[in-house]
Amino acid sequence: MRILLIEDDKALSMAIEYRLRKEKLEVVRRADGPSGLEAVEEAPFDLVLLDRMLPGMEGIEILRRMRGRGDTTPVLILTAMDGIGDRVTGLDAGGDDYLVKPFAMDELMARIRALARRPPQWTPNAVVTAGDLTLDSERMVLRRAGVERELSRREGQLLAFLMRHPGQVLPRSVLMDRVWADAIVEEGNLDLYIHFLRKKLAEAGSATGIRTVRGIGYQLTV
Repeated sequence: MRILLIEDDKALSMAIEYRLRKEKLEVVRRADGPSGLEAVEEAPFDLVLLDRMLPGMEGIEILRRMRGRGDTTPVLILTAMDGIGDRVTGLDAGGDDYLVKPFAMDELMARIRALARRPPQWTPNAVVTAGDLTLDSERMVLRRAGVERELSRREGQLLAFLMRHPGQVLPRSVLMDRVWADAIVEEGNLDLYIHFLRKKLAEAGSATGIRTVRGIGYQLTV
């Protein structure tokens, strides 16, 4: 497994690199945003460990550029910023998981193993329709009556699954497994992305909604 570590805290970076190499993993280390982005663009990696605050370019900007060019490499965000708004920003930009500093090395390794076990990202080719909505699940573009809204990768995956099962009450566990697979993430992430999708549906003026079924999960209403 080849890992890119972009972290400007030298002591932490060296400690992470030591643990990863001890686990027989290949590590490439960068200490600022521009060199980190350059490394991402020059060669493929199996995982990126990305600090949120970096000199020269913020980690979120690196993440957005990666996703903007179609790079689906799993990204684990490392940060001391633990507010809910910070988590939303990181996940909405395309992050796969979020680990708040300080953290135990054993927890970091558990997150890495979970992301490594995750099957290839689900990207169905078909255009999905439900109610007054059409979703291009390759480009992650939602359309309704000529109005288009771009979705993040997670938003698109979640909405596509809901649209393929209109009217069905889908348990939280099923949605978490379908969208996040083996990644270790908090269940609250699901609620955040439902919130994002409801906002996008409202912006598009759609009559289609996402109903909360208390104690069970969610249902796409058409």
